[in-house]
Amino acid sequence: MKIKKHLKIFISCIFLVALISGCATIPVGENIATYFIGGVTYYPLVTLCDLRGVTMQYDPLIRTVYLSKDLQHSSLRVGDALVLVNDNTLRLNNPIDIYQGTIAVPLQYKEQVFDVLFRQAVLVHRRPGVGKIRLTKVVIDAGHGGNDPGAIGKNGLKEKDVNLDIAKRLSNLLKAEGVQTVLTRSTDKFIPLSMRVSIANRSKADLFISIHSNAARSRSLCGFEVYYVAPSVSDSKRAVLTSRTTALNLKGADFASNSQELKTIIWDMIYTNSRAESIELSRSLCKVMDSSIDADILGVKNARFQVLKGITMPGVLIEVGFVSNFNEERLLKTSSYREKLADGILEGVRDYSRDMALVEVTTK
Repeated sequence: MKIKKHLKIFISCIFLVALISGCATIPVGENIATYFIGGVTYYPLVTLCDLRGVTMQYDPLIRTVYLSKDLQHSSLRVGDALVLVNDNTLRLNNPIDIYQGTIAVPLQYKEQVFDVLFRQAVLVHRRPGVGKIRLTKVVIDAGHGGNDPGAIGKNGLKEKDVNLDIAKRLSNLLKAEGVQTVLTRSTDKFIPLSMRVSIANRSKADLFISIHSNAARSRSLCGFEVYYVAPSVSDSKRAVLTSRTTALNLKGADFASNSQELKTIIWDMIYTNSRAESIELSRSLCKVMDSSIDADILGVKNARFQVLKGITMPGVLIEVGFVSNFNEERLLKTSSYREKLADGILEGVRDYSRDMALVEVTTK
């Protein structure tokens, strides 16, 4: 097997109310989510860079970030409170950190360094449908199938049918954009979870999207939500297992050693970055859907779904609605609503891909 990884961390500027507690406003009308780590306010560095047009490069081996714009530059290291500002040192009160796989900087760095070096805010107003999707291939997984119908609505709507129809529609939309697609199933056939994971990992794809429909005992529950692999799923443990069965060949990388320990470290970084990208894709999907469909947006969540644990590329599991809810079952029965969902997912992927650097894992 051959693994190829491209790391270039430019993550989309995504705003999601209800995922992250609290929002802050920064100069020139920029709205950006904040993180609270140990009682300290932090900002996602990639989002700051996106808003200000700052070039950001990340060296995962030494966990160091390099920022530059015009003649100004700064470098900082994850876990360290000492930063370089135009070749001068500054010690912060709190270290650079990582939150949900995303590099975060404390308020002090933002105000005393970032806002001073990179003052001008560049606001980019994005319109749906504008811009090429910068992906080569996407795996689309229609949940359930065959003798596994999934959830069944009160009026008989089967989840497996909804999932497959939306998956096919999404596939056609992506193909029209020049993106190759791989369907884990294209007919009403049962595919084991392990086989879905195997199909995805052999596909040389950039993304994995699993489509499902929800159900609950309470028929009042409704809405759209997106899942990424839970933080409780250990990247390190996954890395150990993968390193034993998969050879590494990173493009442009020359290692003096090809030890098992080195392979594990690299795979750990791949999984960590993949999780971060999955979170950003989830946020982008929810943001687009909030303005695309007339439904509650339940937001981004994490879970230990087997298909998400096993894949080696960024991936999400989408719950498009509740077949157990009378109104959503009625909507999900219609081809027009399914098309609207597929189109919304397409625009979420477009929004994500516009600025997102990809961890591309390919196998042969």
